[in-house]
Amino acid sequence: MLHDALVAGSRRNDSLDDVRTAALDRVRWLVDLLKRQRTEFRQSMGHEHRRSRAAGAATQAEIDGRLAACADEEGRAAVLCLMLAACSDDTSLWQYDAEIGPLISRVRGWTPDEIAVMLLRATEYDMGFWFANSLGLVLNAADQLDADGRRAVMPWLRHAHTELMDTTVEARLRASLAQRLRALLASVDEAHIPEGLIPADAPWASPLSDRAKTSPTPELAGFVRHLASLSGPRPTQRWRRTCLELADAASARDLVADVLRALAEDDPLCSRGRGAHTDWLHGDHHYHYVVHQNDGDLARGVVWAGALTGDPASLEALWRLQSRIKHRALRKQLDTALVTAAGKQGITAEQLIERSVPDHGLAPDGSLERELGGHRVRVAIEVAATVRLTFTRPDGGTSRTAPAAVKDGFPDELQELKALAKEVRGTLSGERARVEALMSAGREWPYDEWCRHYRDHPVTGALVRGLIWEFQGADGTWRAAAPMAEPPGRPERVRLWHPIRASTDDIRAWRERLVAERLRQPCKQAFREIYLLTPAEEETGVYSNRFAAHIVHYRQLYALFKERGWQANFLGRHDGGYDGKARAEFGDGEWRACFHHEPAADDDGSGYAIEHAATDQVRFERRDGRRWREVPLAEVPPLVFSEAMRDVDLFVGVTSIAADPDWTDRGGDRYAGYWRTVTFGALTASAEVRRDVLERILPRLKIVGRCTLDGRFLIVRGELRTYKIHLGSANILMQPDDSYLCIVPARRSGDGKVFLPFEDDRLSLILSKAFLLAADTEITDESILTQIKRGA
Repeated sequence: MLHDALVAGSRRNDSLDDVRTAALDRVRWLVDLLKRQRTEFRQSMGHEHRRSRAAGAATQAEIDGRLAACADEEGRAAVLCLMLAACSDDTSLWQYDAEIGPLISRVRGWTPDEIAVMLLRATEYDMGFWFANSLGLVLNAADQLDADGRRAVMPWLRHAHTELMDTTVEARLRASLAQRLRALLASVDEAHIPEGLIPADAPWASPLSDRAKTSPTPELAGFVRHLASLSGPRPTQRWRRTCLELADAASARDLVADVLRALAEDDPLCSRGRGAHTDWLHGDHHYHYVVHQNDGDLARGVVWAGALTGDPASLEALWRLQSRIKHRALRKQLDTALVTAAGKQGITAEQLIERSVPDHGLAPDGSLERELGGHRVRVAIEVAATVRLTFTRPDGGTSRTAPAAVKDGFPDELQELKALAKEVRGTLSGERARVEALMSAGREWPYDEWCRHYRDHPVTGALVRGLIWEFQGADGTWRAAAPMAEPPGRPERVRLWHPIRASTDDIRAWRERLVAERLRQPCKQAFREIYLLTPAEEETGVYSNRFAAHIVHYRQLYALFKERGWQANFLGRHDGGYDGKARAEFGDGEWRACFHHEPAADDDGSGYAIEHAATDQVRFERRDGRRWREVPLAEVPPLVFSEAMRDVDLFVGVTSIAADPDWTDRGGDRYAGYWRTVTFGALTASAEVRRDVLERILPRLKIVGRCTLDGRFLIVRGELRTYKIHLGSANILMQPDDSYLCIVPARRSGDGKVFLPFEDDRLSLILSKAFLLAADTEITDESILTQIKRGA
């Protein structure tokens, strides 16, 4: 009997059990009709399909007629019955929104207990959209309660809010429901901040949590609720005025600065532990984030509050966030907030950002020293990539670990210096990302302004002094200067050198100089890949197929999107999950690249997630006010086109199954043709750069006598066999029969032994394999030896 099953299934051993049972008894006729409807549904899946469909329509008509005739008491019982029956067994997933909605809007006299039953039931639905839709209907009933009734259902309203903030629900729907819940809660207790509004496990929200616990006031609660109410693309003037009024009423300007500082400084969280894709991204396929998508509204409100108050500490923190936030909607809010803050000072957002870079009290050379108990402690930026803490003893000896005299005698001072070193590392990392992003911007600076905010800055200077810059004199000619070198004459303007504007001879000369002088640049510049428009792309007009038709590990691709700041929907067997589009902005936000991809043709996913994807077109858009307009490739600035295609090349090169050394041991013949073609095929731009580097560094290696470059391969002559390492995939063929050698690297033996002018994991891998195979008689790994000896 469905009635008995519903009674048993709805029992929670709480004060509401009698309410549930009474409702089911009150509309026993409805339970019987639902039972008949379910039976007819099962029959419709068998031989009597047509007849049962007709019977099902008749039953539905009878249900609709009986519900329309219900008076208030019976109608309320019917609503409870339908909610308890929804998703109540494994054989049918029924949702009764079409029946529940009209009943709730029509019947009157809702009791707190009935509302409580519905709130609790809504939170029990497994799927987020069912929970959200049902919760919206229940809130329509809760709105009818008077003050005493709302006070009585406070515990269930709080519970519903907590569940909503921790459930994957479409952002706009969650924001709307959250605001309705908060309004109901505030109508009973103005000083109450609902659980979940301030994320408990987000380090950046700790200042808010601490203030709410130690100094709860209606003014603070109102301010926090206001911050979290910002769900639209940008705040209205009314929201902005109210924000400042509430901030002052709650004395919360310093609190805003503290939260922004925490956002800018705390370590990112990992998707392995929390996030929308925790169950889908396994192993190394993960990404890091600062703000969880469910907490975006509150973070946006804090960002805008910081921009509106104009507090120097807040503006500095907003700068730091520029390089850390990858949450698409929050990043847009941050950019717009910075424009607003800059406008108040009469400068551009870019100028505000570069003028807000903290110097941390460092000297011009990027260092700071303190005397502690006869020991000299130094915090310094070294090699434009490392921040080190060094201790010098009275006798002149140095150490990287704190001496006992410092640890025991000056623990607070030592902790402050360690915290400073961590802050400088964060600023250095953010500046490295910001400066590299300038490669697509084509910006120019007056020389004096560039010196002040770039060359002479203690942190930024450590990076830019390792780059090649171009200087324009009074004659209008641009002349490049080497890293660390003074510019010629008295320049008027400065811009970042990019190889796309240089001649082949100049590029070759710069690369040779970096290698000869062992200059390691903070980002790849002289050896940067160049992507020019091809005749095929001129013919296709608005899209490029250069990186189309590749088979990639999808979860790894998605994680790399996140790491590189591209925004993308997650592919899967859900609505809209078969049309992937990753987007990123270039050229100071004026241009946008769109990389299309989709589930691989014969891969329908394991469970909910897709294992492999097929890449497709790359298209470009230009900002047109608040909208984006697609443009022909020929109209895209060469810097923007090259930098965007460089990212796409990275995505394909890293995640393609062709780069998977043991792919042939996994999938049988699936994608075998693609794997063989691409893994040893023509070199991409990044692989061509790899070849260029090897040409320069091979003569300096101890294995030079065993290595030669031949087309797409690095040829390594061992004692047992001769090996061909592909410069794109790093996979290996063995002569004389071109049999495949699978080496899954556990370490990179080339690291620390060979100078490289830039970081490149694939190049390091190629070198590590070359060193290993050049001494193949010393290999002890049986899995590798077996493959080598099989055809030797």
